[in-house]
Amino acid sequence: MAFKRTIYKTPAQLREMVAPGRATAASLEAVAAAVAPGLTTLQLDQIAEAAIERAGGRSNFKLEAGYHHTICASVNDEVVHGIPGSRILLPGDIVSIDSGAIVTGADGSGWNGDAARTFVLPDPAHPERVAERQRLSDVTEQSLWHGIARLATARHLNEVGEAIEDHILSQGDYDILTDYIGHGIGRKMHEEPPVFNYRVRSKGPEVRPGLVVAIEPMVVLGDQDTYVKDDGWTVATEDGSAAAHWEHSVAVHAGGIWVLTAVDGGAAGLAPFGISPTPIA
Repeated sequence: MAFKRTIYKTPAQLREMVAPGRATAASLEAVAAAVAPGLTTLQLDQIAEAAIERAGGRSNFKLEAGYHHTICASVNDEVVHGIPGSRILLPGDIVSIDSGAIVTGADGSGWNGDAARTFVLPDPAHPERVAERQRLSDVTEQSLWHGIARLATARHLNEVGEAIEDHILSQGDYDILTDYIGHGIGRKMHEEPPVFNYRVRSKGPEVRPGLVVAIEPMVVLGDQDTYVKDDGWTVATEDGSAAAHWEHSVAVHAGGIWVLTAVDGGAAGLAPFGISPTPIA
């Protein structure tokens, strides 16, 4: 498959993507500080939106046709695209929050960030279930960092999916969603190229300065088969098994890589791999 040269950003464009990455990170940090049993998913949505606005951005999820919220909040068997509402979070719930921000750059164009995190709420009455779900989340998060670390050394993008799949399969009987994958990101939230979370036959585009991608593994405790609920958005597992979703937007530049949607640029997540991210100059 041939990819257009335009998937690679210029150094100036990469600099424009720092602000929306920070705004996206701020929204998830705000949710992380607040998420707890008793809150509704709509309250988390409001917390995320306020954080994005404080950072000088606005929600890019609201720019998606027919979607009216700042985050997607997916609970328990819901994998992605859960719509925030009156649902009250309960002890032991596993909650994936996907968020994104758009910030207007110096050239007048909007630039996007996109990231997701999964939280497991405490439940002293059911410690085994909490432990099982926390491990699911941890495996998914670590698979994301394995993918990001591979991006730092890869020649072609689809090596990222190999690293993600290898880690997940080494950790136990987990299943990787294949119907939902990552993507390029820039002036639009979803751009070419596709970013797979598993092995594919093609090599994908060359990894070189200017490539910016959103890597987002989605992993389930049971079978990967899913369906879309009656709301037309929420994707849930057919067998009712729990799911986790982690995502970061990552830029490759002349100095190395930088995780745009991590507060520290990915330093903590990449440290176990001996990789130090380099800020975009």
